Amino acid sequence: MLTAAQADQMVRDGVAAMQRGDAKAARHLFEDVAAAGNGIAPPWLLIAQACRLERDEAGELSALDKLLAEQPRHVRGLIMKGDVLARRGDPRAAHTFYQLAVNVAEATPNLPPNLAAEVQRAAAELQRSQGDYRAHLDAALANAGHTPANLKPRVRDALALASGEKQLYLQEPTSFYFPGLPQIQFYEREAFDWVPAIEAQTAAIRAELDAVLAQTHDFPPYVEEDPARPNKAHYLVANRDWGAFHLLRGEPVEPNASMCPNAIAALKPAPQPVIRGRSPMALFSLLKPGAHIFAHNGLINTRLICHLPLIAPEGCRFRVGNEVRSWEEGKLLIFDDTIEHEAWNEGTSRRVVLLFEIWRPEIDEEERAALTTLFEAIDEFRGEPLDMSS
Repeated sequence: MLTAAQADQMVRDGVAAMQRGDAKAARHLFEDVAAAGNGIAPPWLLIAQACRLERDEAGELSALDKLLAEQPRHVRGLIMKGDVLARRGDPRAAHTFYQLAVNVAEATPNLPPNLAAEVQRAAAELQRSQGDYRAHLDAALANAGHTPANLKPRVRDALALASGEKQLYLQEPTSFYFPGLPQIQFYEREAFDWVPAIEAQTAAIRAELDAVLAQTHDFPPYVEEDPARPNKAHYLVANRDWGAFHLLRGEPVEPNASMCPNAIAALKPAPQPVIRGRSPMALFSLLKPGAHIFAHNGLINTRLICHLPLIAPEGCRFRVGNEVRSWEEGKLLIFDDTIEHEAWNEGTSRRVVLLFEIWRPEIDEEERAALTTLFEAIDEFRGEPLDMSS
């Protein structure tokens, strides 16, 4: 029976044998250690590496299976098993092991340089295979008469998700989830008959904004500290790089609302929720040059958020899920804020939008009435509602 010290020396001797190219001797030493028992951990990875040097694919696979049975997230073992499967002509199976190895590595700090290089190799193979897969799917569609130009948007999105070009983002509200709603990142403005009436008031609303800015020059922080809530541990707390000038918070916010009658009147055609203490909600949202609103999710998925861009300089962009758009002055952006979203102002001047909310169009009048009662009851039970802007 081997002692721990003897087993350790045999492993060292085996590694030295591999370094001088004697895979057979190395394998013999490693397998003797594996057979020793006595609580000594079998060196399955070293056995697999020796088998690879000997070109014994079956032996390598057997050792890797034993290793992964004990350590299912062993990065090098996963990559080596992927390599065996790729050599055997099963790239689809190989890629599942490569992908898991890459995922584990991304969550593992301070990988050794040689292992990091192997992870990069696996990631490059996955990237290459995605291109081959997409080309295969495109060819199949083209052969059936489906060209990129005539594919409907949902089919294009499904194709991009299937080929790995896009990541799947779903509604993840942080406070309240209403089931059965479609997963739509941006809603097209042409789908809403009330949009032209609001967009037509852009100049009048911009004039009110200019008058406000002439008086205040700056807005209070969008994210404020609340002594009644746990502290938010991020850099936008009390940071005027992202500012808010509130007009409506369930009722008019004075004196702000009186300074902007055209903005408030312009929103009347929109299907705004009317919920005591919460809605309607409207504000000017200001983002200074260089500011970044980090990726986050909104509170409830029963509404959509609307941005009417009033000042939209070059260099500003907005991501919802896997789609990035730019603001265009006077053209509404309508989106689901419970899908992960973030914003950047990489320009040289401030960006300002009029932000407000609407009911989701898929929620009928009876459901809206019930939800209004429900939200008011929630706030009555829990106290003052959470900040519902986004």
